[in-house]
Amino acid sequence: MSRLLGTLRSSQPVARFQRYCGLFPAGEEGSGGGDPAEGAGESGACNGTAALRRPAAAGRGPRNGMRSGRGPQGCAQKYIVKNYFYYYLFKFSAALGEEIFYITFLPFIYWNIDHSVSRRMIIIWSIVMYIGQVSKDILKWPRPLSPPVVKLEMRTDAEYGMPSTHAMAATAISFSFLIATTNQYKYPFELGLVAAFVFSTLVCLSRLYTGMHTVLDVIGGALISAVLLVLLYPAWDTIDHLLLTSPFCPLLSIVVPLVLCYNYPKLDYYSPTRGDTTTILGAGAGATVGFWLNNQYATPAYTSENFQLGFPLITSKMLVVVLARFFVGIFIVLLTRRLMKSVVLGMLGYRYKFPIGDLEARRRLEVEVPYKFITYSSVGFSATVLVPLLHGLLGLM
Repeated sequence: MSRLLGTLRSSQPVARFQRYCGLFPAGEEGSGGGDPAEGAGESGACNGTAALRRPAAAGRGPRNGMRSGRGPQGCAQKYIVKNYFYYYLFKFSAALGEEIFYITFLPFIYWNIDHSVSRRMIIIWSIVMYIGQVSKDILKWPRPLSPPVVKLEMRTDAEYGMPSTHAMAATAISFSFLIATTNQYKYPFELGLVAAFVFSTLVCLSRLYTGMHTVLDVIGGALISAVLLVLLYPAWDTIDHLLLTSPFCPLLSIVVPLVLCYNYPKLDYYSPTRGDTTTILGAGAGATVGFWLNNQYATPAYTSENFQLGFPLITSKMLVVVLARFFVGIFIVLLTRRLMKSVVLGMLGYRYKFPIGDLEARRRLEVEVPYKFITYSSVGFSATVLVPLLHGLLGLM
């Protein structure tokens, strides 16, 4: 068993998977897919914290067919793509675990499908992601070595690897959506199960293809998420009821995430995990306050009452309304994020006497946590309160 775990934790299976899918380091462009050697050399290595401390090797001029991945610390790596189907498939799948997906998909569910489904997904997503992010910085397992692995993303390379939060989020979102909608709508359960499995599998495999995680990181992330879903499912209705009716909900929704963010595990060097965690908890806090306010003072919109017997047939008129809700909502959400980033960062810069462009100052605890939390809690509140109000004014209910 220990040998199996050691193999799953090593970089070789990741490198083999990349070669099988047609992704090679520039030095192996003539390789026929032999067994990649384990270990990392000094020249051109991009290995997490080591990459932060070591200047990148001088790169040669680009050759035909080569692509280059470059991180913010200047660590560059050239690679060869021989199968563009897998390249674009897994690059797209990796984006399903990024902010661009969360900020579009989760609000879309709230605006167009079902409030209760959206609430459950957002709460599960927040809990799962917090546990995953904190686990990384407690376990401190390194990411795969490069070489032999090709790394297509460099921002997250400064983080630790175990567990894969992409795998955790994909498993949590897809299967919580399945479970929540199964109780609300009539549709073939097998179809939903296959869709959830395909979605989560593509995201998990994308973490291997991009060289960001070992096989054990991905399996561990998916299993942790599955266990959390099983443990939380019996309490779904109770949690949902408390979020909507408890007079303490708004206060606790803000205070508890803030306390968790300010007491995030400390590292010896800067990692984006604390900022990402604050972003997630902030968005969840703002959305939760919005859920409570809507239930207390507004008429519930987009409820499932009209859809209990199944999903309605999509007509051209319904499609126009759905798209209008989405684009109006996304415009407001992105505008809120842009405005709040500028306002909050300007206020913090004035308070702590640093220029807005000072990246090092923005990484300080007293700056990063309020900056991220206020910005994204405003985004969550805007998506759940302001956007539905605007939909009503525009006749899009």
